[in-house]
Amino acid sequence: MLVSEQPLQKPSDKTTSATLVYQKLRRDILNGTMKPGQKLQIDQVAQRYDSGINPVREALNRLSAERLVDRRDQRGFFVPPLTLKAFRELVQSRCWIEALALEQSILNRTQAWENELITTHYRLDREPVRLAGEDGDNSAWEERHRAFHNALIGNSGSSWITSFCHDMMDHAERYRFASMSGSYPRRDSREEHRAIMEATIDGDIARATERLTSHYRLTLRQLEEQTSAPVPGETEPATAATE
Repeated sequence: MLVSEQPLQKPSDKTTSATLVYQKLRRDILNGTMKPGQKLQIDQVAQRYDSGINPVREALNRLSAERLVDRRDQRGFFVPPLTLKAFRELVQSRCWIEALALEQSILNRTQAWENELITTHYRLDREPVRLAGEDGDNSAWEERHRAFHNALIGNSGSSWITSFCHDMMDHAERYRFASMSGSYPRRDSREEHRAIMEATIDGDIARATERLTSHYRLTLRQLEEQTSAPVPGETEPATAATE
């Protein structure tokens, strides 16, 4: 039996504080400020974000549910390690699900969706990317990069698929930051994104999905090839994948 939606309640101070801690800690985990494998001491996290203990606990439990924090019995909370095994599984899952989401977005194409895709790509293309060690803040590029990839799959018609894609994008972002912080080969991400956008606007499903999945697999391949420079926090040997 369907029920009517309840009106949103005004958040309490505790909820607001916990949300702020959640947002800040989540950001620091994704961009590598909180290192893979690092233990998250509740009192230290509270001091770092100028918060109380309870909001920190709430934020850590929320991030644990999203698998962005490991909760270990009797040991506390930790930033999850980065491993090639986990990243291979993540990339394969993204390729499966996002290829489907992009296909459905193209099949459901509307003028509004195409305009959004063109606009987000234009903004991304205009924003320079700044790698680790270079001067400047790269947060603007990160925001526009996420907006473009969200636009690609945003017309699939399935909120479930879109949610899965967003979750995987969060986890993949940790590995992308790791790849950008090491001595990894430069790549022409501007050309990669342009090629994806053009194939999508052309309505060429096979070409668009192939370019999107190749875009993700390139990041994995670059990490795999760095056998002498394993992913930060990795707990297994960085062996090259066999084709």
